[in-house]
Amino acid sequence: MERSKEQDGSEKPTGPEHDSGAPGLSLKREIGLWSAVSMTAGCMIGSGIFMSPQGVLVYMGSPGASLVVWATCGLLAMLGALCYAEMGSLVPETGGDYAYILRTFGSLPAFLVIYMFVLVARPAAITAVSLSFAEYALAPFYPGCSSFPQITVKIVASSCILLLLLINFWSSRISTVVMNVCTAAKVFSLLVIVVGGTVVLAQGRSRAESLLFAFHNTTQQAGRIGMAFYHGLWSFDGWNNINMVVEELKNPKGKTEIHKRGIILNSYCQHSY
Repeated sequence: MERSKEQDGSEKPTGPEHDSGAPGLSLKREIGLWSAVSMTAGCMIGSGIFMSPQGVLVYMGSPGASLVVWATCGLLAMLGALCYAEMGSLVPETGGDYAYILRTFGSLPAFLVIYMFVLVARPAAITAVSLSFAEYALAPFYPGCSSFPQITVKIVASSCILLLLLINFWSSRISTVVMNVCTAAKVFSLLVIVVGGTVVLAQGRSRAESLLFAFHNTTQQAGRIGMAFYHGLWSFDGWNNINMVVEELKNPKGKTEIHKRGIILNSYCQHSY
């Protein structure tokens, strides 16, 4: 597919459907640099970082091995994000994986990928995140309870999904503002945890001798190690979401810098946590 440059410097596909003289559709470029950084960091810093540490520690069996898993997952996420930053700069099209597979392998593989993504992968991820949000939101109303009424959890989760759906449907600018606020809140909460842990260590409330046994009881089972990596990679998920809205960025050619800043911010928060 051939491409042509418009007056603003962005590239648009050309072909029979674009050369017919009919006006083409284009998305409004309302997402700036810091909003894109906030979107990348906000998508990555989600419910996973607050729920996955327990799973990683349980499956690995030792804090030292858990830190190795977290560092490896962070490295994999950073490499993937940098690759996607280059792909987003070379192919400034909205759609992410769909756009790249369409250009590389053709329409059928691209259709199968987006079909599974829309009907299976994305709904499952949204459901998991919304249920986690519902449990955290209901915790203050059920003090001392280890479980909550499932119907209440589902109602809160469904309401959250519908609210975010309406916000994104109404305006990308409003959704960007909401994303910025939520990202700031999540980063602030992680910083509170990191600073609190640092203060406790400085006060000597943690035994330094435990560092000598950091890798004690580390599991050797491949299945448990795989589950630990699954929890770690789940918390880092979201590094490729900015590629879904490339055509809404004000400067798509700056995507490499966007990804670098977002990944650095997220990696610092998660590794400190």
